[in-house]
Amino acid sequence: MKIIKSEELLRTSIFWVTMDKAIDPEGFEIDRAIIQHGGSSVVMPLDEKGRVLLARQYRLPARDYLWEIPAGRMDPGETPLKAAKRELKEETGLSAKKWTKLFSLFMSPGFLAEKMHIYVAQELKQGKTNFMGDERIESKWFTGKELNEMIKSGKIIDGKTIAAWLAWRTLFKAK
Repeated sequence: MKIIKSEELLRTSIFWVTMDKAIDPEGFEIDRAIIQHGGSSVVMPLDEKGRVLLARQYRLPARDYLWEIPAGRMDPGETPLKAAKRELKEETGLSAKKWTKLFSLFMSPGFLAEKMHIYVAQELKQGKTNFMGDERIESKWFTGKELNEMIKSGKIIDGKTIAAWLAWRTLFKAK
């Protein structure tokens, strides 16, 4: 596919929207409005007991409070790992000695161009939080058993959190 047209429809401080047209060598065309995003880093803090720290905050698009692992957008020129370290510190006050990259993913690639980079942070040290102006975050540690039950019962509905926990549990922890 080759992008033959891209028109910006809207720009905000977090994302921008384009109307794009692509065509393949056989002439097949796709027209799509796309939410453009510079990418984000996601961190699953894991303590020495195997517990995961979740943050609970109000998410306006979901119209609800959600339990999720810390995450945030990458600043221009920032690597995914550097952004993950910054987000962990800002939202939880934690720093970590050990970092494991789980995977990267597009959560909703039909209309959203946000690539998420997911890490596990271990060997943690507590410090001070530095919330952004529009953040009010409550944090709590959960055991694996509690996370499994919360996912199963629908108390955790955040996709990045579910994907990170299940990947860690099945692909890494099982080794």
